[in-house]
Amino acid sequence: MIDTETRSARIVRFGFLGLWLLITLFPLYWITVTSFKAPGSIFSRPLTYWPTEFSLENYIGLFAKSQFGVYVLNSIIVSTVAATVATLIALLSGYVLSRFEFRSKGALMTAFFVTQMIPSFIALGPLYLLMTQLDLVDNRFGLILIYIAVCIPFSTIMLRGFFANVPDALEEAAMIDGCSRIGALFRILVPVMKPGIVAAFIFNFVNCWNELFLSVTLMNRDSNKTIPTAINGFISSFNIDWGPMSAAAVLTVIPTMVLFAFASRWIVQGLTAGAVKG
Repeated sequence: MIDTETRSARIVRFGFLGLWLLITLFPLYWITVTSFKAPGSIFSRPLTYWPTEFSLENYIGLFAKSQFGVYVLNSIIVSTVAATVATLIALLSGYVLSRFEFRSKGALMTAFFVTQMIPSFIALGPLYLLMTQLDLVDNRFGLILIYIAVCIPFSTIMLRGFFANVPDALEEAAMIDGCSRIGALFRILVPVMKPGIVAAFIFNFVNCWNELFLSVTLMNRDSNKTIPTAINGFISSFNIDWGPMSAAAVLTVIPTMVLFAFASRWIVQGLTAGAVKG
């Protein structure tokens, strides 16, 4: 194939890509720089884009003046459990929607797509009333249940697309050899679908890790708060504690960056393999 792209077109394309990268990375850079500034120099004039003197005071104060370690542990527990259970349920539901035909299949798929168009904060009132009646307000188990319900539709759609790319002959051959349908699913299809499963789990984990509205509404005690709720606590009616909030934001981003770095290959394979017409 002959490369017909001219030099000027290539320059324009890379220029736009560079500008997009700069706009995307600058907020993360600015938060990181702010977290290493001494509290008194954050808004010093003239404004500096690099700390004149690096300080860990914001990070030290973050753990000394708040229960940030508890918030991190709560986020890890809630996000991991919710993402794991949601991915497992979505694996089963995606398999059913891909392999079987039944009367309400189209309506069910439509309902899954519609749930992705509704902002989560619209359901805050009904969810709070439901959790109150179930005595699950300010309870990590209640938050996990809601996160599972929120993650299932997207994960199901994603894994259904991946199942559509796996030949039926694989499980049929396993069933001929004596496997049950469930056995063929977990022994034959799951190993083949590992990239898609990993991608679904990571997206579920990140969504739960970063979720704010539900956690702020349902979690009141410091012992139950997650990281987004804790970061939101640095904002008051008359002041924003920029130093500790920036330090908390940096520490919050690191786990997801590491997770994406180690699993990037699986994510790309999962998304591309699942992006089929089915």
